[in-house]
Amino acid sequence: MAKDVFALLHPALRKAIAALGYKTPTPIQAQAIAPILDGRDLMGCAQTGTGKTAAFCLPLLHRLAAAHATVRPGRPRVLILVPTRELAAQIGDNLAAYAKGLALPTAVIFGGVSANPQIEALRRGVAVLVATPGRLLDLTLQRHLSLDAVDAVVLDEADRMLDMGFLPDIRRILERLPAKRQSLFFSATLSPEVSALAKTFIRGKAVTVRVDPGEPTVERIRQRVLFVDKENKYALLKWVLDSPKCFRVIVFPRMKHGADRLAKQLTRDGFPAAALHSDKSQGARQRALEAFRSGKIQVLVATDIASRGIDVDDVTHVINYDLPDEPETYVHRIGRTARAGAEGEAISLVCAHDRQALRDIERLIAKPIPQQLDHPLHSERARTAMGADAVRPKRQPLPQRQAPRRPTRRR
Repeated sequence: MAKDVFALLHPALRKAIAALGYKTPTPIQAQAIAPILDGRDLMGCAQTGTGKTAAFCLPLLHRLAAAHATVRPGRPRVLILVPTRELAAQIGDNLAAYAKGLALPTAVIFGGVSANPQIEALRRGVAVLVATPGRLLDLTLQRHLSLDAVDAVVLDEADRMLDMGFLPDIRRILERLPAKRQSLFFSATLSPEVSALAKTFIRGKAVTVRVDPGEPTVERIRQRVLFVDKENKYALLKWVLDSPKCFRVIVFPRMKHGADRLAKQLTRDGFPAAALHSDKSQGARQRALEAFRSGKIQVLVATDIASRGIDVDDVTHVINYDLPDEPETYVHRIGRTARAGAEGEAISLVCAHDRQALRDIERLIAKPIPQQLDHPLHSERARTAMGADAVRPKRQPLPQRQAPRRPTRRR
């Protein structure tokens, strides 16, 4: 039963999660913890914000503690693979909090920063390693790390792994893992491509756990659409942010350069903001997140790839400055608010060429999103756009530059 799942855990883990305020397991925890404790393989479909990190970290730590696992230099016992640096750091923080009363050292490795401290941590010995694929392979090839002692491996956010082109790296990592291992696979969506990856990752029969992405989060989020002409969109964003209720806000544009531009404009206009995207250095990304968490800035302007690592409490609003290309991404975005049982609001600024994208989103979540028509910059043209006017033009690829022809030599 859901109420009994935490009672199955090691006393030190129960003490740690009680101190963190965990009282009742979330649906993914209630379904996943017991089979993982039993050593079974598992395939979970759940989006971020549902408590899935604890759902796999807690039972894996319990198993290590119960087995009195030895820690050897460069040979982790549990490997957690994630797509982004921010998510790696977030899971690392969670692990450190959960394992506070256990003699189980943990470490996090990712690219974009010096490898030396990470190599030193591996040399001291690590029970649980959280890693992004590129840096993991680098340190493995440099022989700072071996995967032959891994008893359990977690592939988290598998759909985002595929989106970011990590499939070749994942295959190379799987080749280095022991055939006999516990395999845990998590994804927010189960497309045919993701399901195919799951079959190569989990070889035997696995427990399947599914938490409807529309249920725990979307239902608690107040959603609304504001129609606007493209040239008035920034003015409307400022009008929305001027509400006293908007005190911790994530704004999603489509492009990285758009995120930088928006953050600068907002800061200049009295709304302290910072941009978060994949071209930022790891230090800059961490500083932006810390400033957002601490309240030094009101607005975090983030792209979709960077957003996967944002785990910040009390985000009051998510604003879709641009609607995403894929309707599933909308659900991921708005899931940054209404976390841990709180409520939140998601606002989408919709131009005429976003109208079809909005219809696709409403089809996915199986309900119309309420429309606010009484704001000062309402566009009836955007609200009623049909046909070609309702479709965002596709970005044209940049023409490839021709290499200059070398002059032929005369013989």
